[in-house]
Amino acid sequence: MGMIQEFKSFAMRGNVVDLAVAVIIGGAFGKIVDSVVNDLIMPLVARVVGKLDFSNLFVVLSDPPPGIPHTLDALKKAGVPVFAYGSFITVAVNFLILAFIIFVMIRQISKLQKPPAVEAPATPEDVLLLREIRDTLKSRG
Repeated sequence: MGMIQEFKSFAMRGNVVDLAVAVIIGGAFGKIVDSVVNDLIMPLVARVVGKLDFSNLFVVLSDPPPGIPHTLDALKKAGVPVFAYGSFITVAVNFLILAFIIFVMIRQISKLQKPPAVEAPATPEDVLLLREIRDTLKSRG
């Protein structure tokens, strides 16, 4: 029973619960950002720059069997080894766009949050005593 109680106290700590909530929200947020990148931004970038899908860039590493079309999907299905560097480029570009979007969103959220109120440090006791002495001397003088 000791291990179960220990696990229960671990799982109920604030940090663990906060992490669980962050993972769940992060998964949903990831889908939203992925949709923004794939459905909104990438088409605009492709319109401005031209075709931005590099996924069909590859190098065939061995001779393909006869009759196989020279496309990435067909070669992979046929078991022909290919060096598909275009897929990596596409994923890297998507990552850079995604990272930039998250940076902009976090920056805007940070601007909207109020800075925490800074409390004045407590006045030391000796300063309070000196002020009291000063005020007493002023009232007598």
